Amino acid sequence: MAGVNVTTNPMRLSVAIPIYNEAQLVPELLRRVGAVLDGLDGGPHELVIVDDGSRDGSREALVSATALEPRLVVVTLSRNFGHQAALTAALDHVTGDVVVLMDGDLQDPPEAIPLLLRTHLEGYDVVYARRVKRKEGWLLRLAYASFYRILARLSNVDLPVDSGDFGLMSRRVVEQLRRAPERHRYLRGLRAWAGYAQVGVTVERAARAGGESKYSLRKLLTLAFDGFFSFSVAPLRAAALLGFGAIGLCSLYALYAVGAKLLYGHTPQGFTALIVIMTFLSGTNLLFLGLLGEYLGRVYEEVKRRPLYVIDRVVRGGTSA
Repeated sequence: MAGVNVTTNPMRLSVAIPIYNEAQLVPELLRRVGAVLDGLDGGPHELVIVDDGSRDGSREALVSATALEPRLVVVTLSRNFGHQAALTAALDHVTGDVVVLMDGDLQDPPEAIPLLLRTHLEGYDVVYARRVKRKEGWLLRLAYASFYRILARLSNVDLPVDSGDFGLMSRRVVEQLRRAPERHRYLRGLRAWAGYAQVGVTVERAARAGGESKYSLRKLLTLAFDGFFSFSVAPLRAAALLGFGAIGLCSLYALYAVGAKLLYGHTPQGFTALIVIMTFLSGTNLLFLGLLGEYLGRVYEEVKRRPLYVIDRVVRGGTSA
């Protein structure tokens, strides 16, 4: 593989990866990322892997690998704190001038890292991967595409579509993300929020190299909600607009009822319509109370100020701390 020429602008690259129950993929992951790092100029580069409370031997495999891979830094968490928390832990331990975030299931191909670096050298602080040719089922692909476009439309930040966490960030972008205090993190949104020069490059999304996805439907929905509630107040505005609409319609109906009484001597009848309207408005009230509860619950989580993650052990080149 051709190296990326950074001799005129030597830099240190950190590759940050979260791992959760991926023991069978650890050797292949280390081999492929190591091969990419071997082909890069500059350095010394590093590979920071966060084990997010694995129970299948991933932690032991990673710690053992540090004896053979001096560039490897293994951060083990005390339990499973979640994908975004593990990514944050990785960002808190990187030391490179530029950082590449990627998942450990090899759906993000490490071989795309040189492309990210070349684009970064053109003057971009953020180079994110636009996922194409995803290998998931059509229903999941449709759900992903719809989510990204709806969120981009509703967000108060310019969020790119079809882009996940896989991407490159300069050191100053990483420092801005480190300063972000929120507990419910949506890192790809925070990356866009940070600003600076950003660009997307097309990267084909690979199938998992092995095992099964650790993102259940509940976890996917939680991540989607984190994106919506962190970067949009559209649900609150929708409640206000619906309230104004209901007031307007009720006012028109009241005028019609008064006019009918004065002109024709009777008021409009409609028991069924009344029940339907009352049920609709009651359901709407409950829905928006739930949305308010989501915002309020997130405020409650923020003010508690608990750590986002707890570290069990850090292993650098065979030395633990």
